[in-house]
Amino acid sequence: MKPVGPIPAGYEELDGELAIGGKTASALVAEAGRTPLFVYSRALLDARVAALRAALPQRVGLNYAVKANPHPLVIAHMAPLVDGFDIASSGELAMCAAAGIDPQRISFAGPGKRDDELEAAIAAGVTLNCESEGEAARTLAIGQRIGTAPRMAIRVNPSFAMTGSGMKMGGGAKQFGVDAEKVPELARHVIAQGAEWRGLHIFTGSQTLSADAIIEAQGNVLELAAKLTDAIGHGCPKLNMGGGLGIPYFPGDTPVDLPRVGAALAQRIEHLPASLADTELCMELGRYLVGESGVYLTRIIDRKESHGVTFLVTDGGLHHQLAASGNFGTVVRRNYPSAIATRYGARATEEVNIVGCLCTPLDRLADNAAMPRAEVGDLVAVFCAGAYGATASPSAFLGHGPAAEILV
Repeated sequence: MKPVGPIPAGYEELDGELAIGGKTASALVAEAGRTPLFVYSRALLDARVAALRAALPQRVGLNYAVKANPHPLVIAHMAPLVDGFDIASSGELAMCAAAGIDPQRISFAGPGKRDDELEAAIAAGVTLNCESEGEAARTLAIGQRIGTAPRMAIRVNPSFAMTGSGMKMGGGAKQFGVDAEKVPELARHVIAQGAEWRGLHIFTGSQTLSADAIIEAQGNVLELAAKLTDAIGHGCPKLNMGGGLGIPYFPGDTPVDLPRVGAALAQRIEHLPASLADTELCMELGRYLVGESGVYLTRIIDRKESHGVTFLVTDGGLHHQLAASGNFGTVVRRNYPSAIATRYGARATEEVNIVGCLCTPLDRLADNAAMPRAEVGDLVAVFCAGAYGATASPSAFLGHGPAAEILV
């Protein structure tokens, strides 16, 4: 038997079913009109932001990384809760514009920005986090051509990465950011060319559960930012410190000790060097803000036995939940938090494999998992589906199309 990951706090049972936002899974599917279905909880989004505000120093702002979940209703819900938005494409810029977000609250990072994306961002007044000298040159040239001074920051590729990070974004050769030793000269050039200098973006890694690793990385980031600011010879208007806070997905995972991280950061901020005294500080968070607020609901359409093994075949799968299937960078597949949503209060009585509808053996949602007996028509819930599910999965694969999405 293979255990499943820990179900996040905040979910309830109602009439023997999983309930989200006071509605049962069956009622939510009826409301949406179909499965598969992503359900995002307003209450859990609010609670996560409130917990961060309570734990972090008041001086540290919160930016939402739109790539984690760009659903229009999620973006609109986050707008009054956070201080800024981080985007990675002109498509995400358009989504933020549709939600009425002030472009001056937006920063744009990512390698390979096209000229049309740069022009749209410059014209709107978005801060561009430059990833290379070449991108900076194109940005300055476009700004001159359209008669608008670009708002520019530099994304730094530091010599260090976040220890224990699920995805390292710094240290060594990287497609992300400008190598730290090259930053001062480039920053002075950008300022001399008339750009509005917006500071530094230093992102070291993501999906880290260790408070020690996060505390160490934040200390390194502040130290590097001060050193670079001194070398540049101009103040640092804003420092995007990145994020890196992870959420528990797998058996044995434990949540980040957020109060400990916040206390350590507060102590660091009390002793900031003079060069960062007036710097606006922010953390950029995506998965940590929205990941645990989402549930993926998929209906069982077949129950079969093969060589003594029970398979529950659903109408969902890896085309919506690539990460839960184990095909999004995981070396050894482990079970995400999952349950039979329509038998949420029942005890486990059998061991099953929960699989999707695709013609590939990679399409698995749970292996050898202990579940209450489920029949055709029951609903399966996969938790931690609020980030990198609907848009980071190959929804066009085999023509099954995207899942429905609702915010409750």
